[in-house]
Amino acid sequence: MGWLTKILKGSSQRISKGQYHGKYEDDTIWEGPSSSADQLADFDREELDRAIALSIAEEEEDEEEEERDEKGKKVVDNESELDEDELLAKAIQESWNVGSPHRSPSPHSPPPRYNNYGSLLPPYPLHYPSGGHRICGGCNSEIGHGRYLSCMGAVWHPECFRCHSCSHPISDYEFSMSENRPFHKSCYKDLHHPKCDVCKNFIPTNAAGLIEYRAHPFWHQKYCPGHEQDGTPRCCSCERMEPVDARYLILDDGRKLCLECLDSSIMDTHECQPLYLEIQEFYEGLNMKVEQQIPLLLVERQALNEAMEGEKNGHHHMAETRGLCLSEEQTVSTISRRPRIGGYRITGMFTEPYRLVRQCEVTAILILYGLPRLLTGSILAHEMMHAWLRLKGYPNLSSDVEEGICQVLAHMWLDSEILAGSGSSSSNMTSASTSSSSSSSSSSLPGSSKKGKRSEFEKKLGDYFKHQIESDTSAAYGDGFREGNKAVLKYGLRSTLDHIRLTGTFPC
Repeated sequence: MGWLTKILKGSSQRISKGQYHGKYEDDTIWEGPSSSADQLADFDREELDRAIALSIAEEEEDEEEEERDEKGKKVVDNESELDEDELLAKAIQESWNVGSPHRSPSPHSPPPRYNNYGSLLPPYPLHYPSGGHRICGGCNSEIGHGRYLSCMGAVWHPECFRCHSCSHPISDYEFSMSENRPFHKSCYKDLHHPKCDVCKNFIPTNAAGLIEYRAHPFWHQKYCPGHEQDGTPRCCSCERMEPVDARYLILDDGRKLCLECLDSSIMDTHECQPLYLEIQEFYEGLNMKVEQQIPLLLVERQALNEAMEGEKNGHHHMAETRGLCLSEEQTVSTISRRPRIGGYRITGMFTEPYRLVRQCEVTAILILYGLPRLLTGSILAHEMMHAWLRLKGYPNLSSDVEEGICQVLAHMWLDSEILAGSGSSSSNMTSASTSSSSSSSSSSLPGSSKKGKRSEFEKKLGDYFKHQIESDTSAAYGDGFREGNKAVLKYGLRSTLDHIRLTGTFPC
């Protein structure tokens, strides 16, 4: 029977497997028969009907041809064979109808499809998981029919695929990956795209699409390049830019001071005297006592600039002068009382004139007010070395030698203060001061004027002021310090000073 072969071929159907890549999908499940076997049975019944119809048509065509050839000959044998085929086909169809009762299609079922001959075609391909049931990569439970996500080598319930940062489900078409963990794109940007420490916004990309920003070499404060031209203020002490979520104190001369630096700032001449005595003791400990009584005055920026202009034979200065060793007689306006602070501004500034009288080679040391104690002290140690050189009759020195050796003393004082503030014994000396000379006094360096250990920020601030001295790029202050410090570490402070007196240069 030829039609039987057609039925067997028609029942050999493949079930396609759904593949999903990084997005949500709806399972295309046809809600007619509840199992794949029922659906295949329906399909086979349709094929059987077609096969029977075709077989009967073929037999009828053969019968007509034989009748034409034999001209009226009886075909009882063919008719009997046809009856047998019809009976067999009807019996098979009835047996299948008994095994699979008729089901009305679901209202959500896809409409039936027909070929050009009006016969039913099999339903749309079904998506079935390979290897059994789907197991969610998040909750490890079975995923039934319905929506699911396939990515990262696993399948997930939609509510189980969650952002590693905010723990909320990821429902976007795209997501980000880091260390094999999924993130919302916005969460990933919050975590990994650098933000400006000043304006708190994401640092924008440049014309080439790259993230470009500036960073402070010591504090590692990241900020948009535009803040260098938009007038964003910096702290006059630590040089960090003022962020939008913090307020800096505005000093009377226009400088700004962050609140951390304000905590240890020195605001008037009287407040600076204990620090001045400590630095005099520091010099005495190095066998470099200054015998003369040199006035120390804290002044505003304008007064400092005016005094520098009145100095005939002044030494070289940095771009912004914060200290000055005077040799000329003049009148200076000094801050006599600590100003009040109100509304992030300095108010109630009290100044008075101070007449400088020349009694020796040095008439006064001026220091800019409002700076933290460690910065004020390092500036004072620097200016004290200028005074010591003049009082000891050293010849006029080149800027790199004089400024360089003054920076060495400022650096040594900072070292001693940082050690004292960290709780170390005051007898611990820095490498530079220990090697100062075999003839120098072995007396201990003075301790910090503040009781107890320093705050972590003040320790960091001391390291920053040392970093400023060490990394200075100017010829006089930067290169001069590095040459002088190298000589002091190699030969000691006393031998280096003797060599400077004789030759006007650092020993090699």
